[in-house]
Amino acid sequence: MAAEGGETRGGPSVFFLHPDLGLGGAERLVVDAALALRARGCRVQIWTPRYDPARCFSETRQLEVRTAGSWLPRSILGRGHALCAALRMIVLALHVLLLSGEEFDVFVCDQVSACIPVLRLARTRKKVLFYCHFPDQLLTKRESFMKSLYRVPLDWLEEYTTGMADCILVNSRFTATIFKETFKSLSHIDPDVLYPSLNIATFDTVNPADVASIVPNRKTFLFLSINRYERKKNLMLALEALHDLRGRLNAQEWKEVHLVLAGGYDKAVKENMEYYEELKLAAKKLNIGEQVTFLRSFSDEQKVTLLSNCTCVLYTPSNEHFGIVPLEAMYMRCPVIAVNSGGPLESVVNTVTGFLCDPLPNQFAEAMERFVRDPALKRTMGAAGKARVVEKFSSEAFGDELYQYVQNLIK
Repeated sequence: MAAEGGETRGGPSVFFLHPDLGLGGAERLVVDAALALRARGCRVQIWTPRYDPARCFSETRQLEVRTAGSWLPRSILGRGHALCAALRMIVLALHVLLLSGEEFDVFVCDQVSACIPVLRLARTRKKVLFYCHFPDQLLTKRESFMKSLYRVPLDWLEEYTTGMADCILVNSRFTATIFKETFKSLSHIDPDVLYPSLNIATFDTVNPADVASIVPNRKTFLFLSINRYERKKNLMLALEALHDLRGRLNAQEWKEVHLVLAGGYDKAVKENMEYYEELKLAAKKLNIGEQVTFLRSFSDEQKVTLLSNCTCVLYTPSNEHFGIVPLEAMYMRCPVIAVNSGGPLESVVNTVTGFLCDPLPNQFAEAMERFVRDPALKRTMGAAGKARVVEKFSSEAFGDELYQYVQNLIK
């Protein structure tokens, strides 16, 4: 299936291979990278086993998106997601090489490296760039002996195939350190850091709607969380922080507080459905249900509307490899309260563009209270945040650097 906007360019042909083109930080980077390379004269295609325009970033409609391997299951009775992802990517790579009839110069892969050995089988050797968001083996829980045993060959496969890439990029200095610590056999490789950029087009061109369409009763203090409905994103921290904040405010102040949990949601992902229900139940048990709005798979207009009206953004994941949400918030002049680990240590400046806290409800609540007590804090921190994004994380710098890596690979 091809999306609207495919076109022929005279520059290098760059093919992106991605396991599932949905809504998330990894997908945001792939789309931004594809747009950046196309703008610099490259012929770009995105190949993926699964593409549903209704649950993807709107910019994918401007790109040439093709699918293969969707007939393979994403899991087996709810298990084996990593194995199925590897198999789907291997089948995808075989299709591109043997059946697509396409000419290509460089492959860009991310998340799943199992397809790299297949790509090296091309009759005319092509270069492979692998973008490591975070080692996959660190993103899974090993609650049983059987699960640990199941992961052994997958962990080996990830490490071995990652090392076969011609160029390896990571999204932060934090991830670079984790890469070296995790992939012991690749200690001779020093991956380069290419920070994700912020595609500001959406924020500059989409007009915000009336926030009352999302939050019925306009509130003075609107707190916002943007993250997928996944347990590792620790959205429960936002609810518990809101509950703690209630004890710090008088009745009138509390009436003016509201929290929106906006997140990527896919009915095909069991965890999304389960965690959404868990969070709704937790809000009810904490007696804060009237102060919380749950928003699933929101539109660009809804995102811009929320960011234009919120007091600050709560970013709750721990050890997040980078995180694009803090950049989005800061560009929209929204301070960020984030966990003091991982990527936010490199994007958020504590007490300048927001607050970095331990992942504890009382610390998040304390930071939230400061915005209630001093409304001017949003303006000063918001201005500092936008200046930081423009200076450090521009799409132009990202695109130029990525294009240079592609050029170096085809020399």
